[in-house]
Amino acid sequence: MKIDNSLPLEYSTEENRLKIFGFWIFLGAEIALFATLFAAYFVLVNGTGDGPTGEELFQVPTLMLQTVFLLTSSFTIGLAIHAMRLGRQKAMVNFFIITLLLGLGFLGVEIYEFVQYVHEGATLQTSGFLSSLFTTLGTHGAHVTLGLFWGTFIILQIKKRGLTAETTNKAFIFSLYWHFLDVVWIFIFSFIYLKGMM
Repeated sequence: MKIDNSLPLEYSTEENRLKIFGFWIFLGAEIALFATLFAAYFVLVNGTGDGPTGEELFQVPTLMLQTVFLLTSSFTIGLAIHAMRLGRQKAMVNFFIITLLLGLGFLGVEIYEFVQYVHEGATLQTSGFLSSLFTTLGTHGAHVTLGLFWGTFIILQIKKRGLTAETTNKAFIFSLYWHFLDVVWIFIFSFIYLKGMM
């Protein structure tokens, strides 16, 4: 395997560059998935039937807490990649751990929010609006959950093998995934929650 030392370690081999390119293609498919979920939501947003509306359900404190957790985690994963490029393995791992803890906090608030909705009579079967809301938020939450497991495995590999062309490539691809989830959250925040509160 030929390593190009003029490039960052995660890009240093042709295989690594192809993996990153392939992951960008995968993210294109993910964009299509979430675009479909948003389209379904916008079609069903007024189909509340006898159930509650977004204005009745959405609460600013939980929304802001989720947003702070996830957007801060985007910053810390950026710091992790920066530390990785400087060859500072301990700092990189620490920022990775902070990122995953923030992601876990986000999930905890989202689960709490879902439980509150159910207690208020808002379930998947209540209305078209709620079924599309739960599906969109649940799909994003499932992606965050996957990210928590994926990030944990990367931390374990880096602790075992160090910063190699292979481990840095995996960490960088993970960071692309995590940033993507944050971008999706900005759309959820803007077009589902904020619009729903108006």
